Formats: sequence, C-alpha cells, structure tokens
Amino acid sequence: MKHFTLKKQLEKNMAFSIGSFQLNRGLALSPMAGITDNPFRKICREFGADWVVGEMISGDPTLRHTHKTLHRISHTGEEKPIVMQILGNQPQKMAEAAQFYEKIGADVIDINMGCPAKKVCHTYAGSALMQNETLVAEIIDSVVSAVNIPVTLKTRLGWNDDNLNVLTIAKIAQEKGISAIAIHGRSRTQMYRGEAKYDLIKEVKKEVSIPVWVNGDITTPQKAIEVLAYTGADGVMIGRGAQGQPWLFQEIRLFMEEGRKIILPFDLISRTIKRHLSDIYAFYGDNYGHKIARKHIGWYLKNLTNDRAIKNQLFTLDNSSQQFDMLCQILQQAEVEDYYYRYRSTYLQD
Repeated sequence: MKHFTLKKQLEKNMAFSIGSFQLNRGLALSPMAGITDNPFRKICREFGADWVVGEMISGDPTLRHTHKTLHRISHTGEEKPIVMQILGNQPQKMAEAAQFYEKIGADVIDINMGCPAKKVCHTYAGSALMQNETLVAEIIDSVVSAVNIPVTLKTRLGWNDDNLNVLTIAKIAQEKGISAIAIHGRSRTQMYRGEAKYDLIKEVKKEVSIPVWVNGDITTPQKAIEVLAYTGADGVMIGRGAQGQPWLFQEIRLFMEEGRKIILPFDLISRTIKRHLSDIYAFYGDNYGHKIARKHIGWYLKNLTNDRAIKNQLFTLDNSSQQFDMLCQILQQAEVEDYYYRYRSTYLQD
C-alpha cells in the first residue's frame, strides 16, 4: 500500500479523546508489572507515547501502603493524564480502590482483565475474569459508578482458544460506561507463546464505538502500521516491544507521518540509557535500584553487544555506582558501525 493512501486511512482514526484528554496518535504504553514504573513511563512519554499506563495495583486495601504499592502509585514529575490500573475480583473493593486512587491523583482508572500470570489468575483476577461475563459486568458497573473520571479496560481475546469472548466483553464494557478498551491478541492460556492474532480485534472495532487499542507483538514501526491498517483500531498499545527500545514510539510516529525509517544517533541512545538508569537509582535508592536496573540493562544490551561474559559480569554487580560505571564503559566502547549494522538488520527490515 502506498504511504499517502495508508496515511490518509490512519488519520481517520488516530486522533480521539478519552474524557477531556485528547490523543493525537493513539500511541500507548501498556501496563507491565515491574516494568512500567515512574522512570520508564517518563522515558516513553518523552519519545512520543501519548498514553502511558502504570503497573497494576491490587484492589485489596490492606496492600495500599506496602513498599511495592507506594512505588507503583508514585507519579512524581509525570505529565497528565495519570492512568492507574487496578486489579481484583470483588466489585465493591474494586470500586473503593478506584475512589481511593482518584482521590490521590488518578485522572483515569484502568481495569485489569488481561494479566495472564498464574498468581493473578489463581485468585480469579486478571484475564481469569473473562470466564465470568456476569462478574465482568458487575465490576465494570461498580467502578464506573464509583468515580468521576474515565475508566478504561485492558483485556485479552478470551480465557482459552475455545472461549474467545472478547467481542461480548467489549459490548458489555461499552454498555457499562467504559471509555476505551485495549485488547491483547492472545488468549490467556497462550500466555505469550505463538503469534498475536488480530481478526477478533478488527471485529470488535467494527462492533463498538468506543476507542480500541490493539496490543501484542508490535515491535517495529512497520508492524504497528500494518496492524493499525488491518484492524482499523484507534491506536497501538505497546508492551514488550518497548523493552530496551523506548524510542520505538518516536520511530512509529515518524514512519506513520512521513513514511520514513530512521536510525537514531548512537549518542541519543547512549544518553537515554544512562539517564534511565540514573532515574531508576534515584527513584528506588542505591540499595534497591541496581536490582531493578538489571532487566532494563539486559534489554538495552541485546542490541549493543553479544558478549555474554560482559553481561554476566555486569549482572553480578551489587552496587549502583559500579553498575553504572561499567555500563558507561560498554557504551563508550561500542562501535557505531557495528551497532548500526545489527540494529538495521534485526530491527528495521524491509
């Protein structure tokens, strides 16, 4: 498809509103537990994500003041809208949680019905809720009625491949007042295996009038455009695709608007990585920050070096300062040509 034709098609549905918040491109960062924290959300927003969702927060009131929750609800220095995602299976508790988080600064509440983790589904929360459409309706109704801010929904195609009921869930969501829905193109039992499928998301978009984000396996600008064009979705919600490349949002925007692929300057990549780590250390403290940083370093290094010995040495350091200094050395030693070659051949493929 020629770019100008595709651009015209996308412009019809890439700008929409959720409550009073206008989204110009529909580029969203998906909530990921242990990943989409305050430092990562800010980095992704700087690179063009116009909607970022925080890590899931339990609807259980006894967990609101734990070390983990206090970090998850911190949005210091972030732009609006502040989107907080709640997790649970009891309508009243979910409603009370939504009210609490609205009071402390949430602009939007997102309901988690997509998490496939065993420890979540064993409590009949997350994507396990899709097995009970009546309970889905009760939870949505309770939460929407309890707050004065928009409520969105994150879900999957269904519990398993024999029960792909996302269209029914989406219609319930619209009827009960959900402002937008994000759909991951897998069932719960698939976890993250195989490839995401988008046929049902395309069908949902045809059948409901609320904005729809398509989610799953979107790791390149080309894939983002292809999926948007196929499904007619209002935007893409990117999760694992942003790990180690938060600049993906900027690349999608440029590809969408101008039809051109870019190779970001290495000094920008380097500065972004170092600033991200510095923010992690400041946010979590030196004693804990280096542990959080390890997974992000692993994703960043995937495109920078294949030297397993260096990675192993870096991951064994238990000091933030030493960890940062060693990473800086790796970045300084990285040859631009080698980086460009690998990045171009593995990422920006025609």
